[in-house]
Order: sequence, then C-alpha cells, then structure tokens
Amino acid sequence: MANIGYARVSTSGQSLEAQLEALEVCDKVFKEKESGAKAERPQLSTMLDYVRDGDTVTVTKLCRLARNTKHLLEIVEYLDQKGVSLVVLNLGIDTKSPTGRLMLTMIGAVASFERQLLLERQAEGIAVAKAKGKYKGRQPINDNKLELIRRLSAEGRSKKDIARLTETSLSTVYRSLKP
Repeated sequence: MANIGYARVSTSGQSLEAQLEALEVCDKVFKEKESGAKAERPQLSTMLDYVRDGDTVTVTKLCRLARNTKHLLEIVEYLDQKGVSLVVLNLGIDTKSPTGRLMLTMIGAVASFERQLLLERQAEGIAVAKAKGKYKGRQPINDNKLELIRRLSAEGRSKKDIARLTETSLSTVYRSLKP
C-alpha cells in the first residue's frame, strides 16, 4: 500500500516546487510539465499503470489531474477498478468514502461548468470588442523579422535560439517556419 503523488504544471516556465513540497509525504511522485488540455500525458499514463490495489494517488488540486469532469471520472473509474483511491489535498477529498466520491463528482462538474462560462464570457467580450473595432486579433509578424527567422533556421540555429535572438515566442518561430 503506497501513497503515489502526481504533480503537473502546464509549461516549462512554471515550477513544480509547491506541489512537490505538499507531496513530500508520498512514497513516489510522478511529475510532468505538460498542458492539462493534452489527452496524452506520459507521466500520468505511467502513474496510472504503476499504481496497485490498496495504493492511494494524491494530487494537490483537481485541475492538476484532469482536463474536465468526464476525464476526471474516467480516471477515478480506472483507479477504482485497480482498487486505488484518490486524495485531493486542497479539497480534503478521499474517494475511499462514498461522501468523498460524491464531493469529487460535484466539484468536478462545477469546475467544468465554470470553465465553460469563462470561455463563453471571453467569446462575448471579443465579439463586442470586434464590433467596436477595438479587437483586431494577433498582429501579423513583420516581414523583416519573418525573413530573419527563416534565415537563422537555414543556418541551423535551434528554434529556441531563434526565438531569443528575434525576441519572439517559440510558437511564433514554429508558425513562421511552417511550409
């Protein structure tokens, strides 16, 4: 019977430190820097395969574990089938009890609902700003900078170096180099 931790941040610029500190009581901690929106998270899959009957999976927050309510319930169901419980530290929830399971489901549904409302409000705000002519979307990359990005790439520079040298984001470099 082991206590297995799972810690995740969305980007490489974020720190796992606070989560790892909270998970110090765990026997083993799986950690990764991947977007929660990604369906494939290698360390999450490895952790789910690793756990055994009687183990407990501990996370600091629900949002670190699952993308949405459906994903959360799939994970909990999978853990149940393996005889593994889930503990969510910031909510004080343990799925060993029926009350803990109910609370987890309700909180997961509320979180998913809040996310949908946020996206809806964001879309409405953008529509109003566009109607007023105040939102024009992302500005296109300057032709000179685009040419520089492509030349640096042709010289064999890494995408990370190109982003640093041109003072652009890594995603802009990738988009600029698409055929």
